[in-house]
Amino acid sequence: MFLFSNSVMRNLETALDGAALKQKTIANNLANVDTPGYKAKETVFKQEFESSLKAKRTDQRHFSFSTQTPTSFYVKEQSNTTMNNNGNNVDVDKEMAELAKNQLYYQTLVQRINGKFNSIKMVVKGGR
Repeated sequence: MFLFSNSVMRNLETALDGAALKQKTIANNLANVDTPGYKAKETVFKQEFESSLKAKRTDQRHFSFSTQTPTSFYVKEQSNTTMNNNGNNVDVDKEMAELAKNQLYYQTLVQRINGKFNSIKMVVKGGR
């Protein structure tokens, strides 16, 4: 039975993994805000994830779409930002804004997964 392994659940799980990695990256940047020579990192997953979500092909004449979701995301160093006197380029305000945005994104994903599980629970209980 593939009750929990449908494409929606896989996509939600992948998005949660990406959001968790972004949370760790932001926390690492904030922890190293005063470390001389530290370069801020950023997680690239949302663009990769959204580009992997494709529409279903309903006609032979339509372009084919990929149904694979990315299994890994990556962390890259931000080298295009200005540095402080000590060579550090962590911007606390930017990191805090990204942290808040990522927390909202994560909470939204968790609520969506909870909704899926509540639907399954209602079906199992016979609609009660």
